[in-house]
Amino acid sequence: MKILLTGASGLIGREIIKQVTIEKHDIVGVSRNIPAAKKQLRKLYGPQIDAKVEWISGVDSIKHLNDFDAVINLAGEPIVGKRWSDEQKLKLQNSRWLITKRLADLVKASESPPAVFISGSAIGFYGRQDATPIDESFTDVHDEFSHQLCKKWEQLALSAQEKTRVCVLRTGIVLSNKGGALEKMLLPFKLGLGGPIGDGEHYMPWIHLEDMARAIMHLLHNENCQGAYNFTAPNPVTNREFSKTLASVLHRPAIFPMPAKVLQLIMGEMSDLLTTGQNVIPAKLQESGYQFMFRELKPALEDLNL
Repeated sequence: MKILLTGASGLIGREIIKQVTIEKHDIVGVSRNIPAAKKQLRKLYGPQIDAKVEWISGVDSIKHLNDFDAVINLAGEPIVGKRWSDEQKLKLQNSRWLITKRLADLVKASESPPAVFISGSAIGFYGRQDATPIDESFTDVHDEFSHQLCKKWEQLALSAQEKTRVCVLRTGIVLSNKGGALEKMLLPFKLGLGGPIGDGEHYMPWIHLEDMARAIMHLLHNENCQGAYNFTAPNPVTNREFSKTLASVLHRPAIFPMPAKVLQLIMGEMSDLLTTGQNVIPAKLQESGYQFMFRELKPALEDLNL
């Protein structure tokens, strides 16, 4: 199988490369900074990885996808890290929408299109919610920026359904010791200064990086899978429980709550991602037969050797 992978140098992309090379597929990675991407992979997997990945710097020069069996689209500016100014919102949108539209158009322009197009999204599609469990059939979304961002992102990918099987990944917090959101949380917790955000009652759906990559490969190989999938572990927890469990794994206290108003002052609208949540359940993944390696938070965190 020959796979085109965008976002190949990102946290999830690097783990996908590991899974794809284990299965001995051919992979073409897309990265704006190929030397840096190669350096990251060599550090993780050794110099032998160079011979297993072909690289291109973009998809604009590609005319069709006849030579590819699958496309995995994980490209996108990190959503957490900068205040959501109008300029930053545009960057978040363009980094997702433009490449997804381009790939969908390429699928539609292909005489022998890839058998599957797997494209990113996020649980932000649902907007802020209460404690009600949410599966993929949930439609009472909260119409805010995260929903609008994900909705169009998904629509662009799903437009390729006329020519191929499409799956979109509504992803929660990806747990890893190699980067991502958890890395940003660790320092205060390691210093014994961690604690819940606000009242801590909002949910934080999570997924271990290894399950994230293995579940993508599951969709890749399962011809019956299509549409939107919640990429979260079966047992989401509240922010209070997440904080308590992380502190326990690190053998630290978790007694310093972060007031929601302080985060709003520091981060502006972006703080909504940290002060609100969704109780998301991966119903379709489980119904399709995927077996999670990490269903509970504490074993998932312990596995990371934080």
